[in-house]
Amino acid sequence: MIPARRIAVLTIATLSVATLAACHKKPEVAPPPVAANRGPDADSARRAQQEAAARAEADRLARLRADSIANAERLAREGAGAMGALRATLTATVHFDLDQSELRPADKSILDAKIPILQANTGVNIRISGHTDERGSDEYNLALGQRRAAAAKAYLVQHGIADSRVETISYGEERPAAQGSDESAWAQNRRAEFEITAGGQMLKKP
Repeated sequence: MIPARRIAVLTIATLSVATLAACHKKPEVAPPPVAANRGPDADSARRAQQEAAARAEADRLARLRADSIANAERLAREGAGAMGALRATLTATVHFDLDQSELRPADKSILDAKIPILQANTGVNIRISGHTDERGSDEYNLALGQRRAAAAKAYLVQHGIADSRVETISYGEERPAAQGSDESAWAQNRRAEFEITAGGQMLKKP
């Protein structure tokens, strides 16, 4: 039978060994957290997305620029067309019957179309030149051409265009519009022509 004193010593020794073992046990280390996937594939995908977004933005800006250029060109064409139409109206020719300086109804309509343009463009001045066909003397034709130019001017002045904005001159038979000695040529040469002498660079629509 083991004495009680020896049992106590063994028990103390056993506890001591257990305590020492517990003190020398290495603590467990938690594994490092798994990092997010930042590998080459993820970087490539991100760069591809950025490049696609940049290309889309560049395409959008290019379309905007192209639209702006096209719109500016369209407006320029329309402006040039409108300017040309106004200029053509102001310079349209009127014609006369043989040995006459009276305006015919159709020619009054041509003058009527000039009036609102002249009213809308007060800086525009014009010159009216009178012409005749080849028949008659030089003196007679110069006088007849002057009467034709004066008749066109008088019509414009009567409809509100300042006298100072319209000058007249006669060329008689010196500047034929058509060559020939038949009624077709003579009819084209019996005329009054209109020339813009000032303010015709930028015409406004009435």
